[in-house]
Amino acid sequence: MDQPPKLRLYTSAPLAAGAAVPLEAEQAHYLCNVMRAAIGSAVALFNGRDGEWRATIAEAGKKKALLAVESQLRPQGMEPDLWLIFAPVKRARIDFIAEKATELGVSVLQPVFTKHTVMSRVNDDRLRSIAIEAAEQCERLSVPEVRDPLSLDALLADWPEGRRLILLDEGGGGRPIAEALDDLPAGPTALLVGPEGGFAKTELDALRALSFAVPVGLGPRILRADTAVVAALSCYQAICGDWCRAPRSHSSTN
Repeated sequence: MDQPPKLRLYTSAPLAAGAAVPLEAEQAHYLCNVMRAAIGSAVALFNGRDGEWRATIAEAGKKKALLAVESQLRPQGMEPDLWLIFAPVKRARIDFIAEKATELGVSVLQPVFTKHTVMSRVNDDRLRSIAIEAAEQCERLSVPEVRDPLSLDALLADWPEGRRLILLDEGGGGRPIAEALDDLPAGPTALLVGPEGGFAKTELDALRALSFAVPVGLGPRILRADTAVVAALSCYQAICGDWCRAPRSHSSTN
């Protein structure tokens, strides 16, 4: 396969040999003004469906650019079917969660409001922008879906059959995460991280009683929500995700 270009962009456009991909003003500004790319410069493109493709800048301007798609660098591959469900936290920390979860291979970012959630609003567009930028930088072939926030009750009421829920149980009611993940059956999975103040007791009791929930612990120290996200996702990818030499199959899209 061709050596991938250093410049890399996400696009929603279809990708195939000979296709022309127009860039929006922000992407054109980034390429031509920030990165000083010129006509003929190589760019790697991906859209989450068609793999990664080599393209070159055919037209360049201050507010627009056109890329000519040439050849495929990587085919689209299977990625973990892993959701991250998290209670919104303050801006810098929620940005961190979106960025690191993208780097760690999450397929869905689902904000959820719990009884102790401090933040009452989520900027979905900002989270999508952060996820796109993180995907561009970490060389994954897709961008996680950012879903509209839900209440915890609404989320659980419409829970998809067959998806396991890993509950980060700060109350000490779960098995050590490595031990629990080692016994986890292959299949669609979600990881639930509570708010800065922790889950309410009634919420924890209800979550622990769910047949599809797997309560886990993250050790003896109290972790911030954003630290817990990185720690738990790292454990998951190392034990049963795509850090393994022979990663488990995740074919469902429920």
